[in-house]
Amino acid sequence: QVQLVESGGGLVQAGGSLRLSCAASTRTFSPYGMGWFRQAPGKEREFVAAITWSGGNTYYADSVKGRFTISRDKNTVYLQMNSLKPEDTAVYYCACRRWAYGDIWSKSNEYDYWGQGTQVTVSS
Repeated sequence: QVQLVESGGGLVQAGGSLRLSCAASTRTFSPYGMGWFRQAPGKEREFVAAITWSGGNTYYADSVKGRFTISRDKNTVYLQMNSLKPEDTAVYYCACRRWAYGDIWSKSNEYDYWGQGTQVTVSS
């Protein structure tokens, strides 16, 4: 069993920055990787970024490339978000995958565990 606890969300003006954290309790196994997804009101959950547990590979949605950076330090995964835009407003979820599965990092059904989400609101 894995518990994921997100923090760091909040209200920020357009152009500002936030750093999200996801603390993972993974005593019984090492995950294959971790990801961040987001869901805006009335929209489907979408992929944001992912990282292999080794940290050797990172993946980003086109909409956040160059603005967001995912990283990992021990059992905490971070999402540094810069140059935020109003369209980045959403609930952000941390997710953990145990295995490679199809190795498609943007597919939410390849993740096994999810956090409760943290709200990010970007005002214009």
